[in-house]
Amino acid sequence: MSNRRVIVAASLGTVFEWYDFFLYGSLAAFFSTRFFPAENETAALLASLATFGAGFGVRPLGAIIFGHMGDRVGRKKTFLVTITLMGVATMLVGFLPTYESAGIWASAGLVSLRLMQGLAIGGEYGGAAVYVAEHAPPGKVGGHTGWINSMATGGFLVALAVVLSCRTFLGEDAFAEWGWRVPFIGSIVLLVISLYIRLRMGESPVFEAMKERGTISRNPIVESLSTWKSTRLILVAMFGVANGATVVFYTAQFSTFYFLQTALKVSGATSMALIAVAAGVTLPMCALFGWMSDKVGRKPVILAGYGLAILFIFPAFNMIAHMGNPDLMDAQERAPVTISGPECSFHLFADEQQSDCDQALDFFSSRGINYTRQPTNGAASSDPLVVSVGDQEISGFDKPAFEAALVSAGYPEKADPDKINHVGIILVIIALMTCTGMAYGPTAAILAEMFPAKVRYTSLSVPYHFGAGWFGGFLPLVSQLIVAMTGNVYAGLWYPVIVTIFAFLILAFLIRETRGTPLDQ
Repeated sequence: MSNRRVIVAASLGTVFEWYDFFLYGSLAAFFSTRFFPAENETAALLASLATFGAGFGVRPLGAIIFGHMGDRVGRKKTFLVTITLMGVATMLVGFLPTYESAGIWASAGLVSLRLMQGLAIGGEYGGAAVYVAEHAPPGKVGGHTGWINSMATGGFLVALAVVLSCRTFLGEDAFAEWGWRVPFIGSIVLLVISLYIRLRMGESPVFEAMKERGTISRNPIVESLSTWKSTRLILVAMFGVANGATVVFYTAQFSTFYFLQTALKVSGATSMALIAVAAGVTLPMCALFGWMSDKVGRKPVILAGYGLAILFIFPAFNMIAHMGNPDLMDAQERAPVTISGPECSFHLFADEQQSDCDQALDFFSSRGINYTRQPTNGAASSDPLVVSVGDQEISGFDKPAFEAALVSAGYPEKADPDKINHVGIILVIIALMTCTGMAYGPTAAILAEMFPAKVRYTSLSVPYHFGAGWFGGFLPLVSQLIVAMTGNVYAGLWYPVIVTIFAFLILAFLIRETRGTPLDQ
């Protein structure tokens, strides 16, 4: 079987995975009113993001189940099962009833399908990475497996193209009513193509050799965790490789989109187009840096990506803000919002915020407007709320007065298309995605080389999906929670920065260089 065919067949699952990821992620705000109670916009959005994260939460369980199957039954058979489950679950989302017609059953149906997708994906990436790595010629493991990670961007682009096409040809009203179902139902095409190609593939030569020698593991998960040495290896792989690479990836390709659309009020179509151009330009980056890691080593390339991301994330989002909505940035500097009064807090999943102060926090958080909390010393819960917008003061919760004050202070309702610096934003996102290529490109290679062949599927999948599923998958939810609790639209960026700092230190000092490690042992 040709190397190109192996890479294409294995990468199709990655395309599917990220097609679903971006499809749901980009429509999370939209789903919040279709599948959850809409009385509290912020809470509904957070519930939608929590459902998004739920699929990631069960990935480690999928890694254990399908990792065991992959090490016992074979690489090929296992990821035929995983891609089928993943494809069916994605398609069925398009047939779900909405909350308006089915109530809580609509929410339950969406959560169930997200869990099914998460279980399947838990076995998909490990299978693809192991399959390609075990087919790759010596000295080319990084370049070949790097294409798997590059195809994550391919999944983004396919999802973007499908969503933009549906919105353009159907119109926004039809898309909102029923057209959102089309991208999910249409995913059956990806499933059929993926199955057709994968059914024609052979088994991994390394697995076939183990089968002939009779060295297949009897219980891969037990063997993977049987000693402190093997357990430690899984832990450092998770914290030093999987966590860092995935949060950098999600920040560059998902958080930028969400930030443009929600915090800066750039239209969904424009936000998607900006991400699409940057993603298209940087699509080969993971493969390029995977190839580079074949020349200079896995660690130097990944560490460079981590270091640049740590230094650049905050400046990048600040630049995007000033280029995406300069009127909003000017208004926030000229007329900052201050909320004074009794101590209060934003109740994340309440249908309705109770006190005037709680409602004020919800009002500004849901609009992506920075605010500063100034509790009055010794204030009682009955003391009045005072909201300042520049030199304007409003007592108590008064939504019309808040809206009028924001308009008077020059806060725009949405970004002015004529003032958006499209080229500048694209260049900043390209820089972030280049960091992603460096951090994420050699990931499959270093993980495959860290573990012995007989438990490689399990040992690779478990740390990757704990990292990608728990630390990366919950990034949108955790970041948005931090923003809602602090009132600072940049505060959520501390999450990926801190995770990446820890990953940098662990990779630098606790993980050996793996380039050149034989994969048949």
